[in-house]
Amino acid sequence: MSSIEERVFIAATNNAGKLAEIKKAFGSIGYTALSLEEAGVVSEPEENGKTFLQNAVIKASAVGEQTGRAVVADDSGLLVEALGGLPGIHTARYAKEGCTDSDNIDKLLRELEGLPAQDRRAWFAAAVVLLLPGGEMVSAHGYTAGRIGFEPRGALGFGYDPVFYVRGGLSFSELSEERKNAVSHRGRAIRKLCFKLKGIGRMKGYE
Repeated sequence: MSSIEERVFIAATNNAGKLAEIKKAFGSIGYTALSLEEAGVVSEPEENGKTFLQNAVIKASAVGEQTGRAVVADDSGLLVEALGGLPGIHTARYAKEGCTDSDNIDKLLRELEGLPAQDRRAWFAAAVVLLLPGGEMVSAHGYTAGRIGFEPRGALGFGYDPVFYVRGGLSFSELSEERKNAVSHRGRAIRKLCFKLKGIGRMKGYE
């Protein structure tokens, strides 16, 4: 492969927001991330891992097996202290299989009803992996602490963003994309992975 091809990854996501964040971060260190559509790949593996990292590896492996190329994938979720860490790996389908973001938020608020602000602590967690041809893997984790608000606020973001409040009293949905990425769990994990990549240099199976 040419030196240009060596620095191209496939991002195992169809989420436009995630893709933009990944492209920007990797672009800053001289790498290019292609979407599944740009790479001509269709991949929807069953995410049956027990951790965010396991699910990220499942996504990356499914695309890597199809293409033989390096793949970046992530998995993330919300952990609420008062619920013993739920929704956790079930974050996207907390209310039920095929539910909407509003369904999930409504269920979460019902389960926390009556709890004061100090008992509504929560964290967003993310695991990001780069899987290379041959099976070598680089991974990183990121976390953002906050609390669950009493009602949704803001028009930006997706998922639980309208009810996840961070320092300063704003929800993720009230932050600009740039401000959110600076403090988000996924943004932190991606930046850690980029830092590791810069230190690794030329890697076996990706030269």
